[in-house]
Amino acid sequence: MDFELTDEQRIFSDMVRNFALRHLKDGALERAHKEEFPKELKKLFYDNGLLGITIPEADGGQGGTLMDAVLAIEQIAAVCPRSADIIQEGNFGAIRTLAQYATPDQKERFLKPILEGREVIAVGMTEPDAGSATTDLKTTATPDGNGFRINGSKVFPNPFADIYLVYVRFGPGVGGIGSVMLRRDTPGFSFGKTSKFMSGAAWAPMFFDDVFVPPEDVLLPAGGFKKQISGFNAERVGNAARSLAYGRYCFNAARQYALDRVQFGRPLCEFQGLQWKFAEMIVALEAAQLLLYRAASKADRGLPSPEDTSVAKLMCNRVGFDCANEAVQVMGGMGYSHETLVEYCFRRSRGWMIAGGSIEMLKNRLGEMVFDRRFSQRPPRPQETGGAKSPATGGA
Repeated sequence: MDFELTDEQRIFSDMVRNFALRHLKDGALERAHKEEFPKELKKLFYDNGLLGITIPEADGGQGGTLMDAVLAIEQIAAVCPRSADIIQEGNFGAIRTLAQYATPDQKERFLKPILEGREVIAVGMTEPDAGSATTDLKTTATPDGNGFRINGSKVFPNPFADIYLVYVRFGPGVGGIGSVMLRRDTPGFSFGKTSKFMSGAAWAPMFFDDVFVPPEDVLLPAGGFKKQISGFNAERVGNAARSLAYGRYCFNAARQYALDRVQFGRPLCEFQGLQWKFAEMIVALEAAQLLLYRAASKADRGLPSPEDTSVAKLMCNRVGFDCANEAVQVMGGMGYSHETLVEYCFRRSRGWMIAGGSIEMLKNRLGEMVFDRRFSQRPPRPQETGGAKSPATGGA
């Protein structure tokens, strides 16, 4: 068992860090406070081999591993936290599902422009009445000739993407769920009023009014839900990586502040109360990093297991937020100010405890793993009547 990065991984990590220092350090604060996705940087990332890291070279990617993508997020976020979103969008989540299951024609029309930095992809999954209970989604795909008509709505997507991977219902039950690819200019596809998350990132509801989808734009037909969710495990690794990277960014910023800031004639780092805060933070950061690396390295080029990703995301979400929270406290008013990126990381890391599978849903998954059985979160079905005796009452 080796807990060290390989020589190749260290070289790659150093390369990404140098890239970030050269191109992303200047403007990092301003970039964080813009609501739009930093699309203008995608071509730069493509030119430096940072899009499609885990996607096969035959499909236009870099042919690397999930661990490589995690290392890229770490190094980018250490310099410009907001730019880590580009690594996430270009390597995890919707793009992985698209690359995994797309036809050659779909890869040419949808995957290629994303990998080349020309377009942005986002997922349309959550609905007003279907959040953690994803299988309750109501957006329908009704047959119309050779294609389908999409009707329904989604909430919380990035309103600035060019391409959307949309979860739809072709029929009843879990087996009726699949997905389609939609461009934002498709007739009948529209957005509602733009709003903002606590992080400052924008979102807007999506509406589908008889949107026609030809058969060649169906990514996964009915029965594809489990495949979509398996691809979602990679998104959770990206979520965990950003959470942890933001926590480490805050740790480093607070550490430097504690070295430089003098109060009562002494640097803050000389106060034992703060020393203990940093000791607890570094232990948590190192432990979370090991769990994240385990999930990523075990997956290699494939899809990570739901158990490993649940453990890693739960730990990294907590640690990332806790370290950001402690950094704000250490830095006082400056940590709470828009003049530093610590408060931005605090707000963003809070959201990742909800997105990509809330920490409560992850605990449910881990409870099932512990007891090796399924625990439904839905209310029990009413027992059938008609003379059958109840096991609890003996029919009384």
